[in-house]
Amino acid sequence: MNIAVLASGEGTTLQAVLDACASGRVPARVGVVISNNAAAGALRRARSAGIATRHLSAATAGGAALLDQSLRATLVEFATDLVVLAGYMKRLGPVTLAEFAGRIINTHPALLPEFGGQGMFGLHVHRAVLAAGRRISGATVHWVEDDYDSGAVIAQVRVPVEQADSAESLAARVQAAERELVLEVLGAAASGRLKPPPQRQASATS
Repeated sequence: MNIAVLASGEGTTLQAVLDACASGRVPARVGVVISNNAAAGALRRARSAGIATRHLSAATAGGAALLDQSLRATLVEFATDLVVLAGYMKRLGPVTLAEFAGRIINTHPALLPEFGGQGMFGLHVHRAVLAAGRRISGATVHWVEDDYDSGAVIAQVRVPVEQADSAESLAARVQAAERELVLEVLGAAASGRLKPPPQRQASATS
């Protein structure tokens, strides 16, 4: 199974995936790592591992529509079977979503549908969990659709919120559980055990 990883930040989840592929825990390979951020640590980690990288953004491509086309073309070029969004801060365009429908997953550091949607990323999520007084948080891996954090849930892991938690301490524990969850899902995908996402119901007027 060829995996493409899209990441905007440091790439700690990417590193976990690279290590799992190298050890054989996940019987797959990362074919390409793509980032909208030229300075992303994810690109540095990929290059260190000998993985192909691409910096693709609206600025480099000449607009959102051309970025969408470039992203699709790159994923096709590397014979991508599964696209993994691991801290990728941009919404995918319709061309890429159509080409890879049912083959794109995202990881989110909360128990969706709570604490998801536009603007809910990184420490923003954990601050919101603490502000809401939740005693349980966690992480979610879900199928990607055309809106932020909107696709069907594949798997979740629960993480207790400690009384003394800060956003940073909660983030550290959730991220550790999140990385493990991603590897479990990828292992299921590589072995053919991951069920495809449910099909959307057609409207009565379509």
